[in-house]
Amino acid sequence: MTSDSKGEIGRRTVLKVSSGAGVAALAGCISTNSDDGDTDTPTDGGGDGTQTTDGGGGGGMSTFEIGMVDSTTGSLSAFGQRNQRGKDLALAAVNDVGVKGGELSIVVEDSQSEPQGGVSAAQKLVNQDSVPFLIGAVGSGVSLAIYESVVQGTDVVQLSQNSTGLSLTDFPGLLRMSPTGSTQSLALANIMAEDGHDSVAVTYVNNDYGQSLADAFVENWDGEIAYNNSHDQEQQSYSSVVSQMNSSGADAWLFITYQPEFATMVNEMYSSGYDAPMYGADSVSGTDVLENTPEGSMDGMKIVVPSAPVEEENYQQFVSEFEDAYDEEPTVWSAYAYDCVINAALAVQAADEFTGTALQETVREVSRPEGEQVTSYEAAHQILADGGGPSDVDYQGVSGPIDFDENGDPKGFLQILEVQNHDYVGIGFIEG
Repeated sequence: MTSDSKGEIGRRTVLKVSSGAGVAALAGCISTNSDDGDTDTPTDGGGDGTQTTDGGGGGGMSTFEIGMVDSTTGSLSAFGQRNQRGKDLALAAVNDVGVKGGELSIVVEDSQSEPQGGVSAAQKLVNQDSVPFLIGAVGSGVSLAIYESVVQGTDVVQLSQNSTGLSLTDFPGLLRMSPTGSTQSLALANIMAEDGHDSVAVTYVNNDYGQSLADAFVENWDGEIAYNNSHDQEQQSYSSVVSQMNSSGADAWLFITYQPEFATMVNEMYSSGYDAPMYGADSVSGTDVLENTPEGSMDGMKIVVPSAPVEEENYQQFVSEFEDAYDEEPTVWSAYAYDCVINAALAVQAADEFTGTALQETVREVSRPEGEQVTSYEAAHQILADGGGPSDVDYQGVSGPIDFDENGDPKGFLQILEVQNHDYVGIGFIEG
């Protein structure tokens, strides 16, 4: 069990950061759930869609319990670990103010970074815990499997924290906080062309995320595709993949995969003496890669990653809070998880009742541009507590403007990173 983060994390102070701060830096490890799931607020069963806790005065208070499917183990666990820290900070901000006079509670279940694991976790949360709001998951294939197997056809709200696969756009009932990868693929094609490359070898992880980004890249690339093949996750060696990429004669290599797989590929490239200009999607960047590859093995590589609006005051405040709590900078993935929790809490505050049907009516409205722009849960809560409706609030997240479109996709920002001296350096931004 995890203790209530409300008591662990102090008040915020504003920290002025450089335009690249917090985006390239990657969070360390944290585990906040047990094998049987973790509840951030201890609860005792209620009968009206909420839980009640004994606050010490005998009367009890309402606790609104939602679920979260995250990758706390498996190949995407680096993302899950960051998400948990962002989630904890958001939960503290929410419960400092309250939700309908009570508190928000989040039950976390592990997807194990796999679709079936995600489905099992979501089934537990939806069918046993009866949560009306589900944050989840990491990985487009995991999020889509949860939606199609568990959520679709119900009134449960699903909001993914870390999914960029293009195919999610075809499921408007599946919301996501991170932007679609279509802008990422277009940006990669443009950058590689501007760098003077005529042919490219592409390898992508064999799932919805990898396939959809690779297809979008091919559609946007005007040059030659010399190699274009998938690879499976969690293989001990990818020597045949890098050997075939080298044999293709392509003058640039593009990697759309995850950190463990990419680190293995880099080591095998380095040991084989292969020296091609490298480019990558967001999921190949991380401290795990830097720590598990030789110095100089990736220098010059360019990576396009989703980014927060790092010069905005609310993001700087988030960075300050994160550094105070964890002694390191956050990533945009932590910011997405943070905003998922804030959005869920505002949807609960704005809804007439704590049911999936009611939350479906409010979840999109609390970040619409027609409302009053606010940059904190406290300010948004005040509008709602004073009698305002969900359309009176336009929550501007620490990850940027949300404003879900008709497909459930948010607006987004991208940053271009370059590996310099075995570290990630921001060299430019693209507005999605």
